[in-house]
Formats: sequence, structure tokens, C-alpha cells
Amino acid sequence: MLLLQADFVAPGVLALIRTLGPLAQVVLLILGLFSVFSWAVIVDRVLLYRKARRQSGRFLEVFRSSSKFSHVHTASKDLDTSPLSGLFLAGYNEISSQLEGSARTQAAGQPRAARIDLDSMERSLRRAAHDERGHLERGMLFLATTSSVTPFIGLFGTVWGIMNAFQAIGTFGQANLAIVAPGISEALITTAGGLAAAIPALIAYNHLHGRIRDLSRDMEDFGLEFLNVVQKTWQSEAGR
Repeated sequence: MLLLQADFVAPGVLALIRTLGPLAQVVLLILGLFSVFSWAVIVDRVLLYRKARRQSGRFLEVFRSSSKFSHVHTASKDLDTSPLSGLFLAGYNEISSQLEGSARTQAAGQPRAARIDLDSMERSLRRAAHDERGHLERGMLFLATTSSVTPFIGLFGTVWGIMNAFQAIGTFGQANLAIVAPGISEALITTAGGLAAAIPALIAYNHLHGRIRDLSRDMEDFGLEFLNVVQKTWQSEAGR
């Protein structure tokens, strides 16, 4: 009775892989590499976005409560994971560059120049936002590739396994379970491997893309807020 039960016990994953043909093993190896690297990207991006969102909240508190950009500049270096810090540094550097240029060209004895070219600063913020978004999207292309390519790689193994099953039928002249089982097993295992690599990558891509969209919206809102603060500061300086 125990022997009969043992005959029906499903073999382990490694045992199944050992029974596969060389091509099916190569297909599973490729799918395994895709899966490992995609999970590495998923974990890295999830941790990064979580930290970026947390630091963005802290950065906004500092920005809105500080009366001097120099204080915010110091805090932004400690909160460098937040994309808002990158935007602020770009804007801060643009302001410093413009003020230094105005100071060098102003006539002797005139009051310090307070004029800021908001169009130039807006372009700097846009470039910084583009760079920050590129940093956030790092690895996303690999997830998209994994979700779209691995099912076809698994399908290739499926077709190959079915071909082996039909070849075995032609060789032995009959179609019983013992003859077609190896080929069908290869087909099913490679199909499962392709889906196991593709489904998590697709779910993670959609989820992480939503996180990127939220962070991009935060950057857009902060850019407008930053420009508004600079404009009000320049108007108050110019009116003195």
C-alpha cells in the first residue's frame, strides 16, 4: 500500500527539472534568470519609492517652514532620495548663478540685483524633473520586457515539448501515457515557468508605474510652488 502511494507522489521541482530535455532546461534557466533579476528590480524600486515618498514629506515640511533657501539647501542634501530635493537644488543653483551674474555686471554703487529670470528657472526645473523621473524609472524597462517576453519563451518550450510528444508517438507507433508524458511534462513546466516570471513582473510594473506617476505629480506641484515663492520673493525685493 505504501509503495502504491509513493508511486503517485508528485516529484519535487528539482526532480522534474532533471527529467527534462536539454532545451527545456535551457528555457527554464533563461526564465529563472529573468525572474531573479525582475524580483531584484521590484524590491529595489519598492524600497526606493517608499523612502522617496517619506523624504519628500519631510522635505516639504522644511521648505514650507524655512524662511531662507540656504536652510532648505542644507536639508536637501540629507534628503537626497526625494526627487523634490533634486528639483530644489537645480532651482537653487539657477538662482545663485543668475544673482552672481547680475552682481558682476551691475554698476558700482547700485543696490544688489534681485531680478530672477523665471523662464530660465522653469527650464532648469523641467530638466531636473526629467532627470529625476529617469532615475525613478530605472529598471522599469526590464520589468516591461520580462512581462512581455517570458510568456513567449515559455511558449517556445511548450511547442518543443508537444513536438517531442508527437515524435515519440511516431517512433513507437502508439499513444499511451508513458510515451507522451515526457513531452507533455516539458510543455506544461515551461509554460508554468513563463507565467511565473511574467505575472509578478506585470503586476509590479503597473503598481510601480503608479508610484512613479504619484512622485511625478509631486514634482510638478513642487515646481509650481517653488516658482511662486521665487516670484513673490523677487517682487518684494524689487519693490524695496
